[in-house]
Amino acid sequence: MSTPPSPPAPFVDLTSQARSVARLAEGVREDQLDAPTPCPDYAVRHLLGHLVSLSVAFRDAARRELGPTTDTSPGSSLPELPADWRVALPGALAEMAEAWRDPAAWEGETRAGGVPLPGAVAGLVAVDELVVHGWDLARATGQEYAPDEAALRASEALLTPVEDPAADPTEDPATEDPAPKDSSEDSAGDPAGDASSGEGLFGPPVPVPDGAPLLDRVIGLSGRDPGWRA
Repeated sequence: MSTPPSPPAPFVDLTSQARSVARLAEGVREDQLDAPTPCPDYAVRHLLGHLVSLSVAFRDAARRELGPTTDTSPGSSLPELPADWRVALPGALAEMAEAWRDPAAWEGETRAGGVPLPGAVAGLVAVDELVVHGWDLARATGQEYAPDEAALRASEALLTPVEDPAADPTEDPATEDPAPKDSSEDSAGDPAGDASSGEGLFGPPVPVPDGAPLLDRVIGLSGRDPGWRA
């Protein structure tokens, strides 16, 4: 009997985190769909719609089924909530998690949000989307939230800024004459963001107290205020 190949690093099993988000979605009441969320411009219905579309997009990115689902920028319009979302969302989450259980999904190149990405990076972004948006949904609907530990640590690793070893600490950035920034490279349109610049996936990091829980640190790194309440 042959031994199946070991998943390549940094493989993360999305199953537990996907189930956590599905449970949160199940707990959303109809009268909460228009409630605000930590996501600017998103009500709960938009957040749920975004979760449906990102689950499908990252499922297809893992399968290398590239097309409209993987090539559409998430910021192109407000997400629409499908009428069958209570069935569609848990189904899409489960399919997404299953797709990323294939070691091949973490290898080579793929695409998400119209951005080419290494498979390993796309997988970590998928994990982070579930962790952060799970928190968004929990806070917006007043539910308890305990994300998967491995997923949470993967999010921390992805979001933590990477220092440039070639940077000159004596150089004054105010004296530099940087080239104009191409707006098409803004991290808001890039699912991978730019950790090396200190810009999180969802916005500039929010400082949190020393010794804060890991979840609060991750949420702060994502650009959220961990103290946000509906």
